[in-house]
Amino acid sequence: MGKILSKYDIHIHGLEDKRYTFEFEGGNTFFEAFEQTLITKGSFNAIVKLNKNSSLVQLDFEITGSVELTCDRSLELFDEPIHIFERFIYKYGDRHEEITDEIEMIPYGTPTINIAQHIYDFIAVSIPMKRLHPRFRDEEIDEEGLLLYSTDKETVEEKEQEIDPRWAALNKLRMNN
Repeated sequence: MGKILSKYDIHIHGLEDKRYTFEFEGGNTFFEAFEQTLITKGSFNAIVKLNKNSSLVQLDFEITGSVELTCDRSLELFDEPIHIFERFIYKYGDRHEEITDEIEMIPYGTPTINIAQHIYDFIAVSIPMKRLHPRFRDEEIDEEGLLLYSTDKETVEEKEQEIDPRWAALNKLRMNN
């Protein structure tokens, strides 16, 4: 597993303070290396623009590709296209600490950063919550299948008449206020 993800290492220690562009590709073995069930198959191309200066390393990700998902309605497999633009910042400090979801502190002199987890996280977050096969996405909603809720005034009054007499005294107090 470490060998598969080591392809996503960026050696930042010897880099000058300027902009760099890196290109990474991944497929099924990339997703299998994370030992999870959300994404098992797919492929992507990631262009990472690195901007390094004395206080931080800024990474701008552009990820394109597709992942194989299972439709929630029909259980068919389909390819979901992905096109993602994200930013991640490594800030230099005296220790290793995750400051926010987009900013992480790394010690001065850190030789290498691995961006595999970032790529996976960006792809995983971009997957829609409701995974529908593309042929179901353009369907109009069938109005017969919708549930409508309404409250009739008569129904509310009937329920008020059915109040347990033990609570009636308390209900009168509430009505007076």
